Amino acid sequence: MKIAVIHDYADVFRKTAAAARLKGHEVHVDTGARTDLERLAEVEALVLTQQRVRVTRELLGRLPRLKFISQTGRNLYHLDLAACAERGIVISAGAPPSRGPYSRTAELAWGLIIAALRHLPYEVERLKAGHWQSTAGKGLAGKTLGIYAFGHIGAAVARVGRAFGMNVVCWGRESSTARARAEGFAVAPGREAFFEGADVLSLHLPANEQTRGIVAAADLARMKPEALLVNTSRASIIAEGALVAALRRGRPGLAAVDVYEEEPVVGANHPLLGMANALCTPHLGYAERETYEGLYAVAVDQLLAYAAGEPINLV
Repeated sequence: MKIAVIHDYADVFRKTAAAARLKGHEVHVDTGARTDLERLAEVEALVLTQQRVRVTRELLGRLPRLKFISQTGRNLYHLDLAACAERGIVISAGAPPSRGPYSRTAELAWGLIIAALRHLPYEVERLKAGHWQSTAGKGLAGKTLGIYAFGHIGAAVARVGRAFGMNVVCWGRESSTARARAEGFAVAPGREAFFEGADVLSLHLPANEQTRGIVAAADLARMKPEALLVNTSRASIIAEGALVAALRRGRPGLAAVDVYEEEPVVGANHPLLGMANALCTPHLGYAERETYEGLYAVAVDQLLAYAAGEPINLV
């Protein structure tokens, strides 16, 4: 079977234990950030690294021999499922076993929070240029941490906030706030109070039609001028253009983001990258080796099961 692993930016797949299990198959690993895949016209199976490429009807038309998609993770919003079904393309989408309370994206969220509030990127570059400290950062103890959606990642971020001595306040759907209360966290009395009260507000909502634009310009306008908004979830949960406009107006005063409306962002082609009050990273949330080992192990399980005529994790 001719297999392509696409958008493996850090060239991780070939170094995983799972890769060796595809011996006997023809495997092409693509490490580029391009979205044009005409060079893969002969491919029979695709391994998608999370949601890094949109599989549209147009794209499928350029992959005439494609029969199978092995998706890493269960999030499918980037796939045109109807077009795949019409073409008879089989999709398997499974996730690796849970790590319990641990979350790599939560780790990154805290890296961004501390880096933004203590001006770490700025001070590091200043030191390299021959200068000494020139800013005063902000501490965490006693500040209010807002958690929008108390799921697996949001809960992990909340627990660390509590360990830092922050007042953690949660918001979200009833099921989300019920989980927060059960774990002893406060729930905001209302949406307006949630956005108004947070010193640091971290978003942890999934991307789907119900959450698209759920954080509106009016919500951001309620935030404090000194507040930090953190988005390690998906860009689409914030109304299009609202964050850039809000940062220009100074409410909130800072943002730290790991996700963008259209990815990959190349050539520094995004307005946030030119803003002094925005700290931006290139979607690093889950991008660490243990996570990749788990994701690609499941992807290879799915490939081998399909090749054996017994597909698993079917969509």
